[in-house]
Amino acid sequence: MKKVKKVMEMIKINSKTLIIFESIFKLCTIFLFTPFFLKLFNLIMDIRGYQYLTLENIPAFFLNPLTILLLLILILLMMCYTLFDITTIIIILDSSWNNKKIKTIDAVRISLKKCQDVIRIKNIPMAFLVLFLIPFIPIGISSSFISTIPIPEFILEYIVKNKEWFCFAIALFLFFTILLLKWMYAIHYFLLENCSFKEARRKSKVLGKKKHIKDVFTLFLIQLINVLSYILFLMLGITLILFLDHVLQKELLLKSITTTLIGSFVLATSLLMMVLATPLSYATISVLYYFHKIEKQEKINHIHIEEKGESKENRRIKKGTIVLCTIAFIVGTIFTYRIYTGEIKLPKKQIDSIEITAHRGASKEYPENTMKAFQGAKEFGADWIELDVQQTKDGEIIVMHDSNLKRTTGINKYTWEVLYEEIASLDIGSFLSDEFKEEKIPLLKEVLTFAKENGIKLNIELKPNGNEIEFEKQVITLIKEAKFEENCVIASQIYSVLENVKKEDSNITTLYVMSFAYGDITKLTSADHFSIEASSITENLVKRIHKENKKIFAWTINTEEKMQKMIDLKVDNLITDNITLAKKTLEKNKSKNGIEEYTEWIENKIKN
Repeated sequence: MKKVKKVMEMIKINSKTLIIFESIFKLCTIFLFTPFFLKLFNLIMDIRGYQYLTLENIPAFFLNPLTILLLLILILLMMCYTLFDITTIIIILDSSWNNKKIKTIDAVRISLKKCQDVIRIKNIPMAFLVLFLIPFIPIGISSSFISTIPIPEFILEYIVKNKEWFCFAIALFLFFTILLLKWMYAIHYFLLENCSFKEARRKSKVLGKKKHIKDVFTLFLIQLINVLSYILFLMLGITLILFLDHVLQKELLLKSITTTLIGSFVLATSLLMMVLATPLSYATISVLYYFHKIEKQEKINHIHIEEKGESKENRRIKKGTIVLCTIAFIVGTIFTYRIYTGEIKLPKKQIDSIEITAHRGASKEYPENTMKAFQGAKEFGADWIELDVQQTKDGEIIVMHDSNLKRTTGINKYTWEVLYEEIASLDIGSFLSDEFKEEKIPLLKEVLTFAKENGIKLNIELKPNGNEIEFEKQVITLIKEAKFEENCVIASQIYSVLENVKKEDSNITTLYVMSFAYGDITKLTSADHFSIEASSITENLVKRIHKENKKIFAWTINTEEKMQKMIDLKVDNLITDNITLAKKTLEKNKSKNGIEEYTEWIENKIKN
């Protein structure tokens, strides 16, 4: 508790400086440097002649020597910028340890000078610590510039299901964790004692020896307290707004005032807590660093700054802040009042046009890619069915995801090795439950007949393996024979398949399935629409696709949180295993009243 108390004291002493610096840094990151670094990356793509990146062309792009050289320069720039954030925070906290205040401008000036040492070749390996190691371990100590990059679900799913990869991922995580704990104080040594990065790592390892578990526990504890406080405060604020909305009912003016007051307070406090999240973590590390130095009776070097009284300029800033807050409150009250009276309508999400696709049918309840799963999808109210097709040895088009039959049938053979007569006799349902042991692998033409009779659309993904004969042509022929061209799309993760489809029949609608998408993918002209893994979908990507009058399908969305995010991003189609949850989430959005929309707006402002 002594250390926790000291952490809070260090934050408090220079709280004003920390808030000013981190607020400015975050704004610069959002509006200047993130766009700047993205522009530089796009420039690298332009130099290499790439307009977009997908899983199909990423290896060729990143393995090129010129790309590697240019990316190393970009990484160095990003490291300097990120380290500037961390060093400035540590400098401010160092003054707090000495119970002295420091001006933001003084902290920035010293930090910029210190960051020049990073350019030396012997210190460049610090990029590994700052950009890769620190953000890799989720204990809240990455710079506010290093945002969490979500790992695509298909990668996580593959790692979890593959024993070797899962063990490797665990081993890698433990290795990086141990490495980070050993190097936890390296930046402090580098900054406060002017050590080289190599010497700083060595001293950090010695300082934290036999204390790593206690140190990381203290760090996690501080972060846990901060996160729980944030969630509790947000929930209390939103609950109070909804409660007063119910109690005051027709007192519109009073409701507007209280809602604006509480909403503004919640928003401001939540943003403040978010701004101080990174300084809080480094305050914890700084306290541990100083305590360990004292315990070992080592000399502690400090950056000394003279404490200065409040200037006239600071007093003017305070007065100006009060005036601005007053004006903002009055404007906010008028805005809220007009929402209550219905004069202002908050922008509604275009959810009426969002459709739901049953991933491999109703695969949550029934065996995937079976007629039972497709019937379930219809019963649950899906608009589309997503299914996978492959070709047998004798040229039949069957509905099957894996090229190997072992996972779902227990037979260790590939689809191209087996005649349809044998496949037709296999049990495709028992792998899920004995209840479905009579389920068989359907033909595509059976599913087309079912879909046409039941008025449901099909997302037909082609899974080529290199052993097919006129694969695309056969699928198109079956679709035409069923007269189903207007109610289906032909999808594939291999772009050349879509090119073949368009060569066969340019009127067939195609869908490019992408695990990763970056850049102007609309240049892929053989793709009429795009099906993209959710973690790659951004607001800009959706806007770019919609601008070309193309649609975006999001896969595979199985939680309400992710569904809501995709709805907010205005995707056109949710591909899911949980049809019922998707429908409930869409209905929930349709039925929100004004105050619910308002509180959601506040929450989104806080999160973004």
